[in-house]
Amino acid sequence: MPQEYYILIVGYVFGFYMAWNIGANDVANSMASSVGAKAITIRQAVFLAGILNMVGAVFIGSHVTNTIRKGIVSTEVMTDPHLALIGALSALLAAALWVSFATWKSLPVSTTHSIVGSMIGFGIMAGGFSVINWGKLAAVVISWVISPLFSIVISFFMFKIIVKLILSKEDGFTHALKLSPFFIGATFFVVILSFLFKTPLGKKLIVGPYSALLVSFNLAIFFGFVGRKALGWFIKKREGGAEAIFKRIQVGTACYVALAQGANDVANAIGPLAVIYFLVKTGSVGGTVPVPIFLLLFGGIGIACGIGMAGHRVMETMGKKITTLSNTRGFCVEFSAATTVLVASKMGLPVSTTHAAVGGVLGVGLARGIEAVNFGIVFKIMLYWLLTVPAAAVTSMVIFKILQFLL
Repeated sequence: MPQEYYILIVGYVFGFYMAWNIGANDVANSMASSVGAKAITIRQAVFLAGILNMVGAVFIGSHVTNTIRKGIVSTEVMTDPHLALIGALSALLAAALWVSFATWKSLPVSTTHSIVGSMIGFGIMAGGFSVINWGKLAAVVISWVISPLFSIVISFFMFKIIVKLILSKEDGFTHALKLSPFFIGATFFVVILSFLFKTPLGKKLIVGPYSALLVSFNLAIFFGFVGRKALGWFIKKREGGAEAIFKRIQVGTACYVALAQGANDVANAIGPLAVIYFLVKTGSVGGTVPVPIFLLLFGGIGIACGIGMAGHRVMETMGKKITTLSNTRGFCVEFSAATTVLVASKMGLPVSTTHAAVGGVLGVGLARGIEAVNFGIVFKIMLYWLLTVPAAAVTSMVIFKILQFLL
C-alpha cells in the first residue's frame, strides 16, 4: 500500500478524534442551559444533541470547504502536496489535543479558534510568518470580545423584558401564555433566517436577502400562534407558573442551536480531512475542495460519539457553575447565542458559538446582580479562550516537525 494511503488512514483517525472533541466540548453551547434549568435531563440532552448534530452535519453542513479555515493562512502553503498532507494532519491533531485538554478541565473553548490556531502553526512552519494574514487574525481576536459582549447585552435585556412583562406580574402563567407568540415567533424568525439569509440553502431556493426576511417574518408569525395553541393544549395545569411555559420554548431553542452547531462545526474536523482525502486521491488541491457526503456523515457520527461519551463535563460547567439558571433565563441564553451567531456571521465576523453561549449565561446572571455570577469560573474560561490560538499553534508546530521527520 502506498505511503499516502497510510496517511489517509491516520487522517481518518485524527479527523474522527477532532469530531469527537467537538461533540464533547461544544454540546454545552446548545444544551447546557436546558440541563441547568432542568428543562431536560443530561441523558435527554445527549440523545437530542447527538441526533440533531448529526442531522445538521449531514444535511445542512457545507459540501464545500476552504482548504485553509477562515483565510488566515495563505493558500500558497498548499502548493507542495506532501507538505500540505503533513500540515493538515498536524492541524487536526493539534486542535483536537487542545479541545480534549479543555474538555478534561470541563471548560468550554472554541473548536473553530482551535483549528485556526493549529493552521497558523502549520502555516508558519511551512511558509514563515509572511503567509499569515494578520488582519484576519486580528478579526478573530476582536471576535473574542464582540461575541460574548453582544450576547451579554441581548440576554440581559431579554431577561429584563421577561421580568417586567411576566415574572413581576401576579399571574405570571397567564401573561407568559399571552405573550408566548412573541417569544416563539422571535425564536422562529432567527432560526428560519439563519437557514435562508446568505446561505447555500437560500441560494438553492433562489431566496434573496429581502425575500429571506419576509419569509422568516411571516413564518415566525404563523409558528408563534401555532406554538401558543400547542402550549394551551399541552399545559393544562398552572403549576410552575411562567417557567412551565418557557420550559417548552427553551427545548425548541436548544434543538435549533444543536442543529446549527452540527452544520457549522463539522467543517472544523472534516475540512482538513477533506484536504487530506483529495490530496491522496488527486495529488493536488485548490483553494476550496468538495466534501463528499460520507465524510460529513463520518464527522456527524464522531460528534455524536463525543456528545454521548464526554458531553456532560462542559455541560455541568456552563449549565450550573457560572450562575443559577431557570427556564426563562435558559431561554434568554439560547436566544442570545443564536441571534449573536446569526447577526455576526452575516456581517462576516468570525464568531464562536461557545463565546456567544457563555456570554448569554453571563448576561442573565448579571441581570440578577453581580453577586449572582461566579466570576472565578468566568475568568478561568476566558484564560482558556486567550490560550486557544497560541496553544494550538505551538502544538501544531511541534507535531509538524515530528511528522516531517517520520514522513
